[in-house]
Amino acid sequence: MRLDGRVRSISYLKAHAAELIRDLTERQEPLVITQNGEARAVLLDISTYDQLQETVALIKLLALADRQVEEGMLEPVADAIAAYRAEG
Repeated sequence: MRLDGRVRSISYLKAHAAELIRDLTERQEPLVITQNGEARAVLLDISTYDQLQETVALIKLLALADRQVEEGMLEPVADAIAAYRAEG
């Protein structure tokens, strides 16, 4: 995703906050906020933020599963089911 045209200064944000929030909600694209000419923050609509959080959670689960495979922490499914039934 290219952010050209999606960069605003903090003074612009202060003066046009309501307009920018509406735009974020409609376009669902991030907005880079600059301060003294340098990128300092990124604004996201809540839906995009929620999707990003879910994606991060899934990536963490995949990384954990990958590490468990590398460490040999696997069990045949039949053994796992038998152990589960034995606990019940």
